[in-house]
Amino acid sequence: MTKIKGNCVLITGGASGIGRIMGRMALESGARMLVIWDINQQSIDSTVGELGKLGSVKGYRIDVSDSGAVEECFKRTGAECGDVDIVINCAGIVTGNKTFDKQNITDIERTMKINSVAPMVIALQALPGMLARGKGHICNIASAAGMLSNPKMSVYVASKWAMIGWSDSMRIELKEAGNKVRVTTVAPYYINTGMFDGVKSRFFPILDPEKTSRKILRAIESNRDFKGIPFGFHFIRLCQGLLPTSLFDLVFGKWVGIFSAMDNFKGRK
Repeated sequence: MTKIKGNCVLITGGASGIGRIMGRMALESGARMLVIWDINQQSIDSTVGELGKLGSVKGYRIDVSDSGAVEECFKRTGAECGDVDIVINCAGIVTGNKTFDKQNITDIERTMKINSVAPMVIALQALPGMLARGKGHICNIASAAGMLSNPKMSVYVASKWAMIGWSDSMRIELKEAGNKVRVTTVAPYYINTGMFDGVKSRFFPILDPEKTSRKILRAIESNRDFKGIPFGFHFIRLCQGLLPTSLFDLVFGKWVGIFSAMDNFKGRK
């Protein structure tokens, strides 16, 4: 992967799930430095110890919902690791499968801060340097839920809709400015990493973490503007635009089972 080779890659949520897998793949592709931001110190230590065998790895414990901490951590990252060339905003949370009337303010605010606000704040730190150098890449891992309303995950859906709208708008701004900094927005279906344990999917298979991670890095390498995973999910979006709401809800919500996917959700802490 020529775009990754020789560059510094920063991955939030990089000590678990697809963040950890993409970190390993980045080092295998010749990244100069892998920077891991995560909230779990034990996972950071484990990941740095394992991936350190493949190349240079630096880990930082940070709660990305704290914007002030993000600013300070990015300054420290630059001082200790050099210029950040590629940012992959992968950190995210889902707090449960409650209907919206049973949500609480704490979970709403934390979900929006981590899934929506944090990627913006992180990009805000990275962009000045990238723009000055005339190169760089920001990849934002959203969700297929950011394109499709789904019961029992309304707050998560809202956070991912926000992320997709912001990410693609930023892409257009950079393109119109004639800058070479690129933005890739990724919208994957449920991934088998533990985050959505208990989710049932009748029609689309739960995604394999290794294959999904590889597809995301390939999307960065090829400067893809938007990557939906799997590709067949775009068929649902097409039908969403063509069918009356009542018919779409019946076919895809009830028959295909999208609306019941979260019924047995367990997730992970």
